[in-house]
Amino acid sequence: MSDSSWGAPPSAGQAGYWGPTAGGPAHSAPGAGPAGPAYDAPEAQQTRPMPVVPDAPVYGGGDQDDDRGAARLSGPLFRDETYQARELPAETQNPEPMPDVPQPAPAPQKKSAGRDLTAAIGVGVGLGVVIIASLFIVKAVFVGVIAVAVVVGLWELTSRLQERKGIKAPLVPLAVGGAAMVVAGYVRGAEGAWVAMALTALAALVWRMTEPPENYLKDVTAGLFAAFYVPFLATFVAMMLTADDGPWRVLTFLLLTVVSDTGAYAVGWRFGKHKLAPRISPGKTREGLLGAVLFAMVAGALCMQFLIEGGRWWQGLLLGLAVAASATLGDLGESMIKRDLGIKDMGTLLPGHGGIMDRLDSLLPTAPVVWLLMVIFVGSA
Repeated sequence: MSDSSWGAPPSAGQAGYWGPTAGGPAHSAPGAGPAGPAYDAPEAQQTRPMPVVPDAPVYGGGDQDDDRGAARLSGPLFRDETYQARELPAETQNPEPMPDVPQPAPAPQKKSAGRDLTAAIGVGVGLGVVIIASLFIVKAVFVGVIAVAVVVGLWELTSRLQERKGIKAPLVPLAVGGAAMVVAGYVRGAEGAWVAMALTALAALVWRMTEPPENYLKDVTAGLFAAFYVPFLATFVAMMLTADDGPWRVLTFLLLTVVSDTGAYAVGWRFGKHKLAPRISPGKTREGLLGAVLFAMVAGALCMQFLIEGGRWWQGLLLGLAVAASATLGDLGESMIKRDLGIKDMGTLLPGHGGIMDRLDSLLPTAPVVWLLMVIFVGSA
């Protein structure tokens, strides 16, 4: 073998290198190379007995070319012999979870009326002044106010029907017939109101014939509904006005309806928890209905005792109860229509209130109820 050949590794108990010993000439293993050190001096340092070192990870990852537990031919056993694996403290290896930091409680949300109350109050006061002034100065002026409200209400209703459902109710005959219906009720009473209603319905049927027949039945049906719902029911307000104490009857009718709505709102907003008709009007509660009844009955007793000639307080209690029921049903009916149309308000004419129809929803069905009970309690004169 040449001088560059590697010799066999020393066996256990032999000297750390091949060469002469203190006791005699050098010994060579069978087949070994020429006498002399098998390694150069620097490499011979690697043949010293190595201490037993436990396996430990070597910096640099698992792709280092090393044999664990065996001496390396060059360089130290570890890349950094001064490195020793340090065990982290137990509390660091298994950190205890941080205690939950108390979160600030969310600020309580204030109940909202859902409308601009400042604008609503301002508009309501303005309308009240117009109504009271026309009611007690000249009755005919108040009849004109009713007719204007009817025409605007019909315009809002028919416009929403066409926008949301594609129903073209004939507005012109409805508006003309509605105004005539109010005047006829004031002049001729219930008989005049019924005649005007029949003529308005006939005019709507004929007017719609000027257009193609598609959807004719749907359009005229909506027209008849609008004629009954808005002008015909409003005619009972004009008929109340014909009595000697007509302005006071109309004022009682308006006050009881407004007080009923106010009581329902105040009590429902403060104490309402149980829904009255969640599928129709989620905002209305049973507590609100009780508030409407209570407020309306008290107001009815006071109005019948002090405003209506020949009236009695117990009649006012019954009147207030009936007004609370009819006003609530009227409000729910209007909500049903608006839900079917997919709208919140019928219009935007009155800031804070919506449209005219949004203010007439409780008044319209209440008018015939108050008119009838007034006739029963104190007569029609």
